[in-house]
Amino acid sequence: MQAKAPQIGFDRFIRLDWAAAALRVRSGAADIGELDQILTEAHAGPEAKKKTRTVLNRLWLEPREEVVGLADRGVDIFARVSNAQVAVLTWGMAIAVYPFFAKVAEIVGRLTSIQGDCTTAEVHRRMAEIYGEREGTRRMTNMVLQSQVDWSLLSKSENGKTLTRKPSMALQSPETVQWLSAALLMHVGRPLGLDGLAGQPTMFPFSLGDNLGYVLSSSDALEVRADSAGTRIVGLKDRQGA
Repeated sequence: MQAKAPQIGFDRFIRLDWAAAALRVRSGAADIGELDQILTEAHAGPEAKKKTRTVLNRLWLEPREEVVGLADRGVDIFARVSNAQVAVLTWGMAIAVYPFFAKVAEIVGRLTSIQGDCTTAEVHRRMAEIYGEREGTRRMTNMVLQSQVDWSLLSKSENGKTLTRKPSMALQSPETVQWLSAALLMHVGRPLGLDGLAGQPTMFPFSLGDNLGYVLSSSDALEVRADSAGTRIVGLKDRQGA
């Protein structure tokens, strides 16, 4: 039986260098022993290490069947593109695999869209409205925020009370733009208008660049078409974004 998407699941702080190590393993540039050693040195005990490994498995090492195509293309970008942006790739997998991660990103994106910052208390309040007032929700929201800060895609004040947007990160290659767009479409589960795709709150750390319609139309995984009103719509050619 195929595993269902975890409703929360992203319950560990994931350092960017751990994600990079997992990508190296998946791409064949390193063996699993390298990742195991990194995780052993970073964790106090086997149970904590096991939980972190579970998240890394779902992101890169053993992705669910419906996201294998997306993961494979992400690994290919990592292997081929010079200075591949690990934070971008891992963010894309996280929003495709973990609805909870994507919801935190969406809320932060909305709250920071006007003034560029928001309070962590407001993020916790919005997440509690959706997932319930329980300690697990608060703890896992903190894990997501801590990870986003470690990936240099969000800033947090020294007292931890304020979250601030960083300048938008430009994506380094057309392949990365296409791939991240496919990851977003897998998350939302439906086609999006071209303007709506670029402005999704979940994508707040990134700039998709100019000529987006042209860039996306050249992707084998995406379909760009015009609806009856002439609005350009972007969708996946198949459910795996492959």
